[in-house]
Order: sequence, then structure tokens, then C-alpha cells
Amino acid sequence: MPCRIAIDGPAGSGKTTVAKILADKLGIYYLDTGAMYRIIGLYLDKKGVENDSDIERELSTIKLEFINGDFYINGKRVGDEIRTPYAGICASKYAKKAIVREFLTRIQQKISKNENIVVEGRDIGTVVIPDAEVKIFLVASAEERAKRRYKELLEKGVKVSYEEVLNEIILRDKQDTEREIAPLRQPDDAILIDSTKYTIEEVINKILEVVLEKCKLKLQKE
Repeated sequence: MPCRIAIDGPAGSGKTTVAKILADKLGIYYLDTGAMYRIIGLYLDKKGVENDSDIERELSTIKLEFINGDFYINGKRVGDEIRTPYAGICASKYAKKAIVREFLTRIQQKISKNENIVVEGRDIGTVVIPDAEVKIFLVASAEERAKRRYKELLEKGVKVSYEEVLNEIILRDKQDTEREIAPLRQPDDAILIDSTKYTIEEVINKILEVVLEKCKLKLQKE
């Protein structure tokens, strides 16, 4: 039986960092579904499409692949352009569209089917893998999440203000929790972890305790 670890939570809660380290320690795949929405969001925004029929047409031309931990869209490797605040806004804008969510959910389910994998996003435990062996809901205060994202963007050379990042976080939270289709919510059987008061190492250790108890996996790296 596979061990599928679903990590959900709001933007900037540390899901990506935690999921990457966790997957590395366990020696299994890691899938960043938020990146997939950013990729598609930016692509559709550049095409300037708004209505469902035009979006459906564009989606039919897209080949989104996950190869050795990297995403490729129509054969081109995706870079850090998807990590900007604007890319986040595009992701949330198009994530409201049922046709977009269905398109990406199918790809996510195909990738994670029968795999030992860590999958992180906003609707993994509720929609993508509702029967995941382990479900984690990771949260943190908006201010703490903005500080983390601001530092990350500065280190990558992206020019942005803290206020801009904080406003994006607040907007994303509102859009993600209030959308009609697959809104962000904690699965009933998920374990809640507030990363505001814990270090990354402490969060990882808490999740590892659960994973090693529920799944027949062994640590690959200490």
C-alpha cells in the first residue's frame, strides 16, 4: 500500500519547505500543486483568456509534465517566474475556474496514484487525495507568512515590498477560503500544526512521527 502524505494550508505557511524536506528525508516524491496553479495561471493570463470556452481551448494545447522534480510546460522547464506575487494572484484568479481545477486535479491524481509521495496544496486532503494515508493542515499567522515570503523573494533577487507581500497573503487567504469550488479548509481527519510557534525542524519531526507510525517507510536521511 502506498504512503501518500497530503499537506494543506494557506499561502506561505511553510508547506513547500516542509514538504520538500520531508520527501527528501523519506526518499520519496514531492509534488508542489500550488506551483501547478501558478504555471497555468501565468500561462492563461499571458494569453488573456477569461471565459470558459477560451480557457478550455488553451488547456487543450497544454502539456504539463512532472519530471525528476521539475515542471515542464509544453517541453519548457518552468523557472522562478512562478514565485512572484503576481503569479500568486494569477494562480488564485484561475483556480476559481472549475475547468482549471478539474484539469489540474486529474494530472495531480495521475502523478500521485499508487506512489509514496508528499503532495502539498490547498485541496489535497479534501479533493485530490481524500483517502490519503496521512493528512496535515499547516497554518501560521499572516504576518509571519508574509515575513517568510518577503525574505524568500529578496534572496531570489525579486524586488518587492513587505506590504505588497502581506497584502497578497491576505488577498490569497480571502480568495482561497471563499471560492465556491474546492475552498481551502481543514480536512476533518487532518492533524493541525501551527508553524508560527515551531521551527521547521520541529514541524518536520511532528509530521515524521505520524508518517512512521502510519506508513511502512524508513528514514533515508537523518
